[in-house]
Amino acid sequence: MSIAKLQNGSDIRGIALEGVAGEEVNLTEIRAGAIASSYVEWLAHKVNKNPFELKICIGHDPRLSADPLMRGLKKGICIMGSRVWDAGLASTPGMFMANVMPFFDFDGSIMVTASHLPWNRNGLKFFTAQGGLEKEDIELILKKAAKIAFVGEWYESENANVMEMYAAQLRQMISSGLADMGGNLNGMHIVVDAGNGSGGFFVKQVLEPLGADCSGSQFLEPDGNFPNHQPNPEDPEAMASVCKAVTDNNADLGIIFDTDVDRSAAVGPDGKPIARNEIVALAAALGADDYPGGTVVTDSITSNELHDFLENKLGLRHYRYKRGYRNVINKAMELSEAGEKAFLAIETSGHAAFSDNYYLDDGAFLAVQIIVAAARLKKEGKTINSLMEGLGAPLEAREIRIKITAEDFAGLGTEILEGMSEWVAKTDGLELEEPNYEGVRVNYEIEGAKGWFLLRKSLHDPVMPLNIESDTEGGVEKTYKLIKAFLSEYEGIVLP
Repeated sequence: MSIAKLQNGSDIRGIALEGVAGEEVNLTEIRAGAIASSYVEWLAHKVNKNPFELKICIGHDPRLSADPLMRGLKKGICIMGSRVWDAGLASTPGMFMANVMPFFDFDGSIMVTASHLPWNRNGLKFFTAQGGLEKEDIELILKKAAKIAFVGEWYESENANVMEMYAAQLRQMISSGLADMGGNLNGMHIVVDAGNGSGGFFVKQVLEPLGADCSGSQFLEPDGNFPNHQPNPEDPEAMASVCKAVTDNNADLGIIFDTDVDRSAAVGPDGKPIARNEIVALAAALGADDYPGGTVVTDSITSNELHDFLENKLGLRHYRYKRGYRNVINKAMELSEAGEKAFLAIETSGHAAFSDNYYLDDGAFLAVQIIVAAARLKKEGKTINSLMEGLGAPLEAREIRIKITAEDFAGLGTEILEGMSEWVAKTDGLELEEPNYEGVRVNYEIEGAKGWFLLRKSLHDPVMPLNIESDTEGGVEKTYKLIKAFLSEYEGIVLP
């Protein structure tokens, strides 16, 4: 497989271990070395330094393939004459912070992770002090890496206590936020689910040193087999598990992280999840007082109820944009540069980036904000759920993934979306949502059912996700029946 096909938007992802039928290894130690050498060349140009002057830090999540990829990165960096530091087990946000914490002041960093993907996968994320690389940067790095016949053997690295420093920053944030309450978490019972990823440090190095009771926390030990559940706040099994842990332990709050801790979600003391639309609402509520009338940029599948909550309850502007965490972050940065107070960029997946945190999608940073708020509310006799009062929810919601079998799946997807726009315009009860920045979003009132649906192309796969929400029982099925009749006119797709 061409090395260029390892690109996944602004990241690199591939198959790093054998063991899954039909999945051939394509991300190897040698390829990691070639990519690292290419990154050094890119970075030297980016920061206007000689490669011999560069200081680069690398870290990894618990995946079983981390060691060979870390060796490859070290060889690739050292053969270019740059110095490399090894942060060991780390989080993705921590690896970005290595570039901005004055004690380290690295020129660049690389995180070895594939987020929530299965155990045999792995990947690379790249950072400078300005943030994560863009997909155009990754494309260029891979293009250069493809020309490298990598033979690097020697390497030398130093250890860097990045996560200790990062954890100290998080503790300081909590202490400062609770300064008038003693600066600690005494009396707070918080359950954390790290999913056997990198997030276990949050209990041992952040919460417990501040006095929190974290009994009932689970899956804190890193294990690249991920034996208990997917390390993914969007996974229903994972959310059910942490919700049960909160209820079983009568905790004040639950926090769940993904593998590399760039995403998080929460659980209220009632044992109900605060995820997807709810985590967007909560994150926005946490910043609403500091940014009155500010803008929240979200992905495209947020609900009408969330839109109403953000604009009419919190008095904010809701800018519903595209799927993809880099898309929402870049749009928020663009709006901010134009003078708009775009203080939050957030996906329903749990990627949340605040303007006062470098627009970095950092699950631990969001968790800190939630914990500070929960501690203050507890003193008032309230719970974290009170910040979301007034947020409605659809009666029904469903995502249907329509497989495209045509060879030119992108072209067929575009044709279907263009056809749908024309179909909506001439169909009673359907109205195009405007403005809209991804796919075709439609508000509907048909046969007594009311709600919305969105058909879009997947970011990377030959699939068209269809999201439908309804305020009425049976509305999703009625709406899908209508959409299915329209889609049945197209060949090259498989309708569920």
